Amino acid sequence: MTETTIGIGGAAESTDMVLNIGPQHPSTHGVLRLRIVLDGERVQHAEPVIGYMHRGAEKLFEARDYRQIIMLANRHDWLSAFSNELGVVMAVERMLGMEVPERAVWTRTLLAELNRVLNHLMFLGSYPLELGGITPVFHAFREREELQAVMEEVSGGRMHYMFNRVGGLKEDIPAGWTGRVRDAVVSVRSRMDVYENLVLGNEIFRGRTRDVGVLSAGAVHAYGVSGPIARASGVDFDLRRDEPYLAYGELRDTLKVVTRTEGDCLARFECLLEQTLNSLDLADACLDRLAGLAPGPVNQRLPKVLKAPEGHTYAWTENPLGINGYYLVSKGEKTPYRLKLRSASFNNIQALTELLPGTLVSDMVAILGSLFFVVGDIDK
Repeated sequence: MTETTIGIGGAAESTDMVLNIGPQHPSTHGVLRLRIVLDGERVQHAEPVIGYMHRGAEKLFEARDYRQIIMLANRHDWLSAFSNELGVVMAVERMLGMEVPERAVWTRTLLAELNRVLNHLMFLGSYPLELGGITPVFHAFREREELQAVMEEVSGGRMHYMFNRVGGLKEDIPAGWTGRVRDAVVSVRSRMDVYENLVLGNEIFRGRTRDVGVLSAGAVHAYGVSGPIARASGVDFDLRRDEPYLAYGELRDTLKVVTRTEGDCLARFECLLEQTLNSLDLADACLDRLAGLAPGPVNQRLPKVLKAPEGHTYAWTENPLGINGYYLVSKGEKTPYRLKLRSASFNNIQALTELLPGTLVSDMVAILGSLFFVVGDIDK
């Protein structure tokens, strides 16, 4: 028999309290609920409760053909739409043994890095906002708008680009577009010191993030955490360097894998900022290479009904938020037999169960925001 004493008045301070944070829509992340157990102001236990946005994309993949599934894959991380498309078309191309034209490879690499900058700018602006600093988000949206304009010009979409196709790209880039991209990259780079001065130079921001939410390298491996969050804990792994795809093998001299060893909220923000700057350098390198390529096709001619041969494959990419993988199983039909999505945010958010216990409630939002997740990427 267990005996429970219920505190009344002052004695209630020693009684655990269960608190639901959400489900609401915190800024850019999506609808998430955290069930936390508190002892006074200190978190004892934390459980992320997901599923509020689930759209069953993995099941829908089985009822859509290989052209239609690109649309479904596009949407789970709405800040990384181009990168999402890229993984699924690479998986299908691998099954078909298809070579993609060189111009398409370099254009894909350029667009993937521009998409990475767009993703990171959102978090560079919104993370200080979650800690009470409103100014950086206005700067972030100004920079995003310049890059959004060139992405919209080439693809026709602002968030869901739908520009990848099995065998290449939807169409060739517009005349003069690379010049406008170069201007946008130069303009954005010229103002990136705002985040160094306004955010990292702010003693309140540093006080709220330094030594807060420290994630060890062991926990990174245990939970399968990837991307900037893993690299901020000293895990030096980036698929673009360690298992190159697209044109990254030829960009080794430009590609810089940013790491930190502290593993706290501040280190995660610093990794995100430095990686954004490196992506702008990679975009410039892609533009230089595209300028030297002879005119040529950007896609392959496909049959009216596209069928992948029987078999299975796994294609993974270094998405802005971490490793994004597609496990494709085909029975030789025009639709996948199974398409399993390994999304970055799903693994990364699990680390909250490790990070939150023992911290104060006031630090919870700082830790939550520093994981840079998108809930659609969790719920798929």
